[in-house]
Amino acid sequence: MTASMDNNYQPSYEEAPTRSCLFRAVGLFTGDMHLFHYPSMTGQLVVIQLLDWILRGVAQVMFVNNPVSGLLITAGLFLQNPWWALNGLLGTFVSTVFAMLLGLNRSDSISAGLYGYNGTLVGILMAVFSAKGSWYWWLLMPNMFMSIALSSVAIKWDLPIFTLPFNILVCLHVAATGANHPYFPEEAFHLQLFLSVPVGVGQVYGCDSPWTGGLILLALLLSSPTICFHAMWGSAAGTLSAPHKDIYSGLWGYNSALSCIAIGGVFYVLTWQTHLLCHARFSYDISFQLALPACTWPFCLSTLIFLLISSEIPAICRLPLSVVSYPEKNRRYQRQLKASEKVQHSQQQHSQEEAMLKENGRPNVQLAVDRGGSEPV
Repeated sequence: MTASMDNNYQPSYEEAPTRSCLFRAVGLFTGDMHLFHYPSMTGQLVVIQLLDWILRGVAQVMFVNNPVSGLLITAGLFLQNPWWALNGLLGTFVSTVFAMLLGLNRSDSISAGLYGYNGTLVGILMAVFSAKGSWYWWLLMPNMFMSIALSSVAIKWDLPIFTLPFNILVCLHVAATGANHPYFPEEAFHLQLFLSVPVGVGQVYGCDSPWTGGLILLALLLSSPTICFHAMWGSAAGTLSAPHKDIYSGLWGYNSALSCIAIGGVFYVLTWQTHLLCHARFSYDISFQLALPACTWPFCLSTLIFLLISSEIPAICRLPLSVVSYPEKNRRYQRQLKASEKVQHSQQQHSQEEAMLKENGRPNVQLAVDRGGSEPV
């Protein structure tokens, strides 16, 4: 019986090293592949490093910093359309090389593919939205400068730029070259166009008279010049998304006017950042009216708004941008952070207790000294 039990247990001990080796081998290709990441790749050829950065850039579209994942995604792109895949790789290559030439390797961003993923999307979507035989390769160049400009602004709030450069460039490209973009009639009624702003404000109350809208704006100015300005700004911006026959009715301006007032100083303290948030409301209407693709605007705007909102809920922990990695590593970082906070808290509590004991002991010592000093020598 004992011998049979020993024989039954023996394979488990033999399989243990095999399993550990298997887990180690799998671990080499999971996560962010840190063993093959910068700076361990510094001794390799530049071509190998560049290939690693490009594949990581392709995968970073899905927030993945793994070259093997990038290789699988690239294979899927070639399976869909080889021309689109080649343009995506070219866009990633151009963006990465430009970042290298400009010396923008802040916090190893180039080696993580963070300067390449916008180029991936720009290259693919330029090919998707271009007519057959048309190839606007030079549009890959502005992507790098757009990324640099937006990064320098977003870094002040420790925010990522996500795919904002891609959204801006593709929408500009489609608006300029698409066949469905609208045009204004030759005879524009400039006075009515100007009056559509107060009419849009008046339509909040269901009034289409510019005089009524003017009085409402005067009332807003009396109470708050900021509210008055945002009401006019929102009404004017709303007309940009209106069909041409409805521009002068004001029906497309009152919702934007109310949204701009609410965000631009009422529910948020007025800063130029919150003023920019006012544009998020009517940007969707404009894109739909101009027959522009939605791209990833909803994702970018909604996620950035959530990241801008600070929360005191302990269960919601926003990570600093410099430590963001894949979710499993982020959870390990949070556990380590909580453990260090507990240690610091216990040390502070211990030091406070020692300080209290010292303070409680001082009067007795002083009293003993005073008594000793009062005795005659």
